[in-house]
Amino acid sequence: MTGGRREGEAAIVWLRDDLRLADNPALHEAARSGRPILVLFVLEEVGGEPSRGAASLWWLHHSLAALGGALEQRGVELVLRRGDPARVLPETAKACRAGRVYCNRRYGRAGRRDRDIAETLRDEGVELVLFSANLLHDPERLLTRSGTPYRVFTPFWKALAAEAPPRSPLPAPGRLEPAPDAPRGEDLADWHLLPTMPDWAGGLREAWEPGEHGGRERLRRFVESRLGNYAEGRDRPDRDDTSGLSPHLHFGEISPVQVWHAIDRHATGRNGEKFLSELAWRDFSYHLLDHSPDLGEANFNERFDAFPWDRNEKALEAWRTGRTGYPIVDAGMRQLWHQGWMHNRVRLIVGSFLVKDLMIDWRVGAAWFWDTLVDADPANNAASWQWVAGSGADAAPYFRIFNPVLQGERHDPEGDYVRRWVPELSRLPKRWIHKPWQAPEDVLAEAGVRLGDTYPRPVVDHSVARQRALALFQELPRA
Repeated sequence: MTGGRREGEAAIVWLRDDLRLADNPALHEAARSGRPILVLFVLEEVGGEPSRGAASLWWLHHSLAALGGALEQRGVELVLRRGDPARVLPETAKACRAGRVYCNRRYGRAGRRDRDIAETLRDEGVELVLFSANLLHDPERLLTRSGTPYRVFTPFWKALAAEAPPRSPLPAPGRLEPAPDAPRGEDLADWHLLPTMPDWAGGLREAWEPGEHGGRERLRRFVESRLGNYAEGRDRPDRDDTSGLSPHLHFGEISPVQVWHAIDRHATGRNGEKFLSELAWRDFSYHLLDHSPDLGEANFNERFDAFPWDRNEKALEAWRTGRTGYPIVDAGMRQLWHQGWMHNRVRLIVGSFLVKDLMIDWRVGAAWFWDTLVDADPANNAASWQWVAGSGADAAPYFRIFNPVLQGERHDPEGDYVRRWVPELSRLPKRWIHKPWQAPEDVLAEAGVRLGDTYPRPVVDHSVARQRALALFQELPRA
């Protein structure tokens, strides 16, 4: 007996990509247990470095700060540790005499690591208790009639939609009792997650409010003002008709269950169904990742292992910096750098351009997105890049090659999106805004555009690149 408490009476709530108080099953059940609680976040490292990209680390700093403040109002601190959870968790459990670790389930390799950690804790007399929190339905619940994972989204969506609605969201806990003898955590500032020299995060600060409050507010604004136009406007990057919830979902500041019920309450018909189906794509990606943990590194379709990718560093740098000479591509890549985010339609366009116009391996693009996106997600990022490349599950056929000019004219018809992110073209008439190299010299001169100087000429001829890509894809071995 120590301080009147029995050995193993306290509980640890181990938070990961679930940085919220409301609808958090692990936190909810720990609070219901009546045990004193220690809330822990571990900055997991790979090779001594955090396993997240730079933009995600910026978001993580602010999300942890917000969560720490919310927990303090309920009587407990957020304990921060850095390192390997397999080492940190047993140490922390021993220090505060915790008999249980409550956490929400992860998927893919992370889920497999959790099973290994559970064994390590069990050897120390500590139980790891897992809950379902961050998907609408767990992978083992949605299988085909033959008991295999879905590989095509449409039947997956039909099966998910036919299920009973997801459980009701859980309330945030009230006052929490802190665990005795809780070890002191590290200071968030000492993790140096924010950029300093240079500070490139100004655009991120303008665009986002990380944290649970920010996620709730963004969902509220979307439901009240934009959901009614979602089905029509979701493919228009020149409009603000998407939810912008992806980073909040990725960090678990809001749950898909909360989003589902909010949409289901406020929308009927085409707009609500379309948004819920897009939310289900997130589940589909995680189901793929859970059944294929190497989704981010290996072609889902092994035929693509033989593809002769190009290694054109000059073209890759033009793509990364938004200097390809194709305005819709350049606008997307500049938005990505400024806001840490890109409209989904434009993600498809820039992905197709990298893989099928420049013939650069999809994994190179996925790595750049991982570092620059605030919503960089191991399931969505990998599954979406493989979809664009043609190598994934339910992938776009290899012969679907987005024409960046036609895509721009269709989805940014007035050129407003390009004018915002590629201001050197802002004075071009809409007829030429997506193909400035075809504009007459007098039009270019009047708009102040000097091709090859103020704005680059195209790095490739799309029609030639398309034929090259088709020829190489057709040489792949048959399935």
